[in-house]
Amino acid sequence: MMRRCFGRWTRDVEHPLSCGYEIRLESLGDSWLPGTSPLWPLWPLCAISLRSSHRSGCIGDVGEEVKQTDFSRAHRREYRRKVQLCLDVFETMLAQSSFEFDRPLTGMEIECNLVDGEYQPAMSNREVLESIADPAYQTELGAYNIEFNVPPRRLPGQAALELEAEVRASLNAAEAKANERGAHIVMIGILPTLMPEHLSGGWMSDSTRYQALNDSIFTARGEDILIDIAGPERLSLQSASIAPESACTSMQLHLQVSPAEFARNWNAAQVLAGPQLALGANSPYFFGHALWAETRIELFAQATDTRSDELKTQGVRPRVWFGERWITSIFDLFEENVRFFPSLLPELSEEDPVSELAEGRTPRLAELRLHNGTIYRWNRPVYDVVEQDGVGLPHLRVENRVLPAGPTVLDMMANSAFYYGMLRTLSEEDRPLWTKMSFAAAHHNFVEAAQHGMAARLYWPGLGEVTPDELVLRQLLPMADEGLRRWEVSSEVRDRYLGVIEGRAKTGRNGAAWQVSTVQALQERGMTRPNALAEMLRLYCERMHSNEPVHTWDGHD
Repeated sequence: MMRRCFGRWTRDVEHPLSCGYEIRLESLGDSWLPGTSPLWPLWPLCAISLRSSHRSGCIGDVGEEVKQTDFSRAHRREYRRKVQLCLDVFETMLAQSSFEFDRPLTGMEIECNLVDGEYQPAMSNREVLESIADPAYQTELGAYNIEFNVPPRRLPGQAALELEAEVRASLNAAEAKANERGAHIVMIGILPTLMPEHLSGGWMSDSTRYQALNDSIFTARGEDILIDIAGPERLSLQSASIAPESACTSMQLHLQVSPAEFARNWNAAQVLAGPQLALGANSPYFFGHALWAETRIELFAQATDTRSDELKTQGVRPRVWFGERWITSIFDLFEENVRFFPSLLPELSEEDPVSELAEGRTPRLAELRLHNGTIYRWNRPVYDVVEQDGVGLPHLRVENRVLPAGPTVLDMMANSAFYYGMLRTLSEEDRPLWTKMSFAAAHHNFVEAAQHGMAARLYWPGLGEVTPDELVLRQLLPMADEGLRRWEVSSEVRDRYLGVIEGRAKTGRNGAAWQVSTVQALQERGMTRPNALAEMLRLYCERMHSNEPVHTWDGHD
């Protein structure tokens, strides 16, 4: 059973960087100098290899590599026709086809950063991936990013404990290979030592897909991107590329569901997003500024915004989107994606989805999937086809993109157990929670949690406005425990992971809180902000490798 002990000055400067930033600096102190580093510890486990059959990354989450960056008007017109055709076929499939869901699987993706011996970004993912030589590890947008795709598996029994050991072992092997290239792997929401000069040139992974996305976003927007994030140390800058988006590294959780159960699970995930984010926030710094508890949320939204100010005023929806209503079918989300958003990458396939379906085969719906992959919902609908005995089987997933990476594998496993347990309980309630609260309230919780983390004030039906610790300890932990029990997860697993969530709620210490308190203490000792960030990251990485949960971490000694 689960344990039941449950005065600021500012100045505006123009910074003539080749990456095209204008930066507003606010009370950050002294000159910017690099930090230092001792030897790097490894994950204390032996190495094994993990492989995954699916990929779904960050801004590059669009499937296969695209073949071109320029598209004619006729090409775009044909792509729009194909997307609509795919949508029509998808609607037919939802009514007629057999989807794979009898033995539902879960999946996890972890986006990581690479740093050098001084804890500065290392633009070496190509070389590191060559050394790792494991298809479970792939590129991300930034040359200092890599992504680890964890194999799908079921939840029952002690599978999560086995997964925790396997993830740590694989990261240990990847870290050893990265060391050969002078780099180290860090799991964190935003790399705190990343500065504007690091994104001045050579920052993007070598990929036609990423270049095409960058070009398409700026063609649609017609002007530089404004990043303007309020907080204790407001940051305002203009970017001539999507480079700031590469700072956002997350953990993505997948759950395979049936068409009939998709809407209930997606609605439940939307309800849960606020508490989930308050517990897991781990991105308080960007370009040296203390901003939101989970700055990644707002940075990602602004860095990929294709809308000019005029379009925002007109109410045009952003591509990074929480949504605007509860749904009754997965089709609602795909239909909104087609109706509301123009294409970014109109790559055409050879498939005729109507013929494929008529001949008894499962259509890939390539154009619809590609389009869906360039709309960044925090809980995204996914249609995929998996091969089984030479036959393509369609399946649906809810992809949860709310959480940052890190701080430890144990913390991420705890976050995932809390999510899957809560999802099961919320989705099976006779009177679902989303019938008792407005969608706007769920969205407000999400933004409030991103801004303030464990200090947020969240609305919850029956309780009114509460703090995350009170909500989690009084109500959500028992619900998560019950949900995991329904998944037939062992009591040992439930106690281990929900015990971490309980500890985090009791102490109020998530990754963001630890980062901020540690940097403040180091600066009080006389360190400059950049040195304090580098030293904090060194301490963070030592503790990350220990796999002790963040709520137990000590300070800066």
